[in-house]
Amino acid sequence: MSRALRFSLVAVLVSALGLLGNYLLQRAESYEEVLTHGPSPEARANPYLAAEEFLRKQGLEVTRADNLAGLDNLPSRGHTLLLLANRSNLTPRQNERLLEWTARGGHLLFIAERMWDEEQGKSGDGLLDKLNVQQYPVEQLDEEDAEQEGDGAADEQPSEPASEEDQQEPTDAYPNLTKLYLENEQAPAYVGFDTDFHLYDADNLAHVWANSGEATHLLQIYHGDGLISIVTDAWIWQNAKLGDYDNAWLLWYLSQDSAVTLVYNADRDDLLTLLQRHFSPALLALGLLLALTLWHVGQRRGPLLQPQPASRRQLQEHLRAAADFLLRQGGQQRLLNNLQQDILRRARRRHPGFERLAVADQWQILGRLSRQPSTIISQAMRPLGQKRLSASDFTRQVAHLQTLRNAL
Repeated sequence: MSRALRFSLVAVLVSALGLLGNYLLQRAESYEEVLTHGPSPEARANPYLAAEEFLRKQGLEVTRADNLAGLDNLPSRGHTLLLLANRSNLTPRQNERLLEWTARGGHLLFIAERMWDEEQGKSGDGLLDKLNVQQYPVEQLDEEDAEQEGDGAADEQPSEPASEEDQQEPTDAYPNLTKLYLENEQAPAYVGFDTDFHLYDADNLAHVWANSGEATHLLQIYHGDGLISIVTDAWIWQNAKLGDYDNAWLLWYLSQDSAVTLVYNADRDDLLTLLQRHFSPALLALGLLLALTLWHVGQRRGPLLQPQPASRRQLQEHLRAAADFLLRQGGQQRLLNNLQQDILRRARRRHPGFERLAVADQWQILGRLSRQPSTIISQAMRPLGQKRLSASDFTRQVAHLQTLRNAL
């Protein structure tokens, strides 16, 4: 192939590729696609992460606490404590510490966790019971209202029908939203509280409250020099719901002009933590005492005993050891019974038919064969009782049996 032909082919190929690229560029359309990877690991681990970042963007100092251990060192004035954790494990002393902290000028916000029990006269929520604030399900309130209306309708007398002006009542455009009215504001703030619960201020101490169509979901009560805010739920400030309605604005309104501490874990401290906090010197002294005790008990009282050489062991020692073992395992009766059986075996070998004779005849034959008096034979061959013999009696009995056996 000549150089000119090769150059022509390359030119044609480049031209074809250029035309193809131009055609594809004219037909291609640009578009954008957003890939959603879901919440970050930090957001999944902390449901109030968005609330923290929102408050920081408002210029507030925000800190997070895992428990109430640092409450004694937390300043009260100019500080808001958002108690968002489960409080079921709080002790009465911890509840008192929270109220004392608030009375010194702090702002405490917590969630009502228990329903009021009419029979017991309490809810079991230490903070609610201290403030005499009662929480009811809205369904229970509806049932009570229906009963009261039924009783009232039975007592009422028929009256004239109401006019059209009386029948026209203003309707709530947002019955499922909680409305917070502020002074000098024409429209309320709308918050997405759960409308299934209602807060009742039994002592009528609240000065600020927020209501939905049927229930109250926010109360503010002065306590000493401080302020307490009670809400029916804090889900409105979680990551997924913070941007709905005026939820974020309410969080800022309740914590404005103060430093904020969010508590996510209010479990009581365990025994070991309390001991380390209050009795560290005593625990150190106890540990030293235990170490010294173990060291004292572990000391040797004398030199180690070396094993005895095998050359010094004799048959007599083995026999004595075997007898001691039998005495421990079977007792005196077994040893004496073995000697008596040995005597009877020797008598049968020397006198055929010995085992078929009566006991008295057997003793006579034993006396004739061994040439021993009848008293020794009767004392040696008498049946053994269950009573344990003394050392002297046992030795005497063994001596009689051995004398009789040796004579056979």
